[in-house]
Amino acid sequence: MAKDKKLVEEITSMDVDFAQWYTDVVKKAELMVYSSVKGCMIFKPAGYALWENIQHELDRRFKETGVENVYLPMFIPESLLQREKDHVEGFAPEVAWVTQGGLNDLQERLCVRPTSETLFCDFYKDEIHSYRDLPKVYNQWCSVVRWEKETRPFLRSREFLWQEGHTAHATAEEAEERTQQMLNLYADFCEEVLAMPVIRGRKTDKEKFAGAEATYTIEALMHDGKALQSGTSHNFGDGFAKAFGIQYTDKDNKLKYVHQTSWGMTTRLIGALIMVHGDDSGLVLPPAIAPVQVDVIPIMQHKEGVLDKANELTARLKAAGLRVKIDDTDKTPGWKFSEQEMRGIPVRVEMGPRDIEANQAVVVRRDNGEKITVSLDTIDNDIKDILAKMQVEMLERARAHREEHTYDAHNYDEFKSIVNSKPGFIRGMWCGDQACEDKIKEDTTATSRCMPFDQEPIGDTCVCCGKPAHKLVYWGKAY
Repeated sequence: MAKDKKLVEEITSMDVDFAQWYTDVVKKAELMVYSSVKGCMIFKPAGYALWENIQHELDRRFKETGVENVYLPMFIPESLLQREKDHVEGFAPEVAWVTQGGLNDLQERLCVRPTSETLFCDFYKDEIHSYRDLPKVYNQWCSVVRWEKETRPFLRSREFLWQEGHTAHATAEEAEERTQQMLNLYADFCEEVLAMPVIRGRKTDKEKFAGAEATYTIEALMHDGKALQSGTSHNFGDGFAKAFGIQYTDKDNKLKYVHQTSWGMTTRLIGALIMVHGDDSGLVLPPAIAPVQVDVIPIMQHKEGVLDKANELTARLKAAGLRVKIDDTDKTPGWKFSEQEMRGIPVRVEMGPRDIEANQAVVVRRDNGEKITVSLDTIDNDIKDILAKMQVEMLERARAHREEHTYDAHNYDEFKSIVNSKPGFIRGMWCGDQACEDKIKEDTTATSRCMPFDQEPIGDTCVCCGKPAHKLVYWGKAY
């Protein structure tokens, strides 16, 4: 029995060391391994399967809104990157450069894309001529490189996977509509599929994307009380269009600049999943995103008929549309249970000779450990109901955790006291002066996460300086 527990005991308790707990989980659940390239990682099948499910569902939702997929090169000529001053300054510290091709020095350095705004702009200037060519609603699935100083699996690595949407519109109104549409799509995806509640809002000018007029964000709260920016959508106005000469002839035969947007989500969502739902036994995956939803574990499988019945049930559940695997290895049941828990598989089905004789099986929920005895006659529908209930309750628990760890601060002493003693979101009014934003970060390391769309003023003075304030801001320490 001690051997069966070994797998779980190798995970550091999250209450003892949350950072180590996180690293233990991603390694023990075999989501990734470190590569020989510092700051980069190798996605193992279990980790990449999560990204495939995220990608598949996001892509489906994108296409329902008219998005088309394209693919652009991973290299950006330096002269092209320099075309938009604010943009290049924002990314300069993280850019990786290619200076040699084969045995020869390049005439011009090539940037390994940290993001693709400049490439899309260069593409659009030759693609768009008339109002009939608009809108362009394109997205690409790719990897990008940002030379981060400090890295952590999934949350921050030098190369990561993502999608980046880049759209061009005839009017500012259309661009703003698309910007908010995609942010809401992201928020709905996080809540409906990842069971992860988010705050929707706008970034301050200090925190917005380099070169954007406005950046909108969804912010999630992790189990340790830190915030995680989980998706962003940017309205570029016509700034990039003017820098790159992207113009079109309107219906009135006048030459006008397009208005653009950009929006993206990355593999850091996998890190978010781990930190919102995981526990000291490992992963806890919401059924909607789990690569395997049901783990069938035969008990006393050496007994006649047990494996046959377990395989029959596995085939039946697959035919019902569930993602199922059977663990028919020669490991002990205790080990199999621990492994299923470690990997976060939403439910396991325990089936032994006595269960088969009684025409039943025991279904165990990963999120709360509840054991439910179900009839084999109705087990496929019963499991679907259990998974649906689990999906809803996981979101409710995550939302309750966020509410329990969201605090209101009305003055600076109160703000600093909360930062130092109560990890979580802090709601506080802000006067709009960046000096206050800078002071808060310098004094406490907390940053402005967003100005929520749902503004519920909790006072009329700035939480930092005490001057008149009209904007409610969510503040917090973040990954």
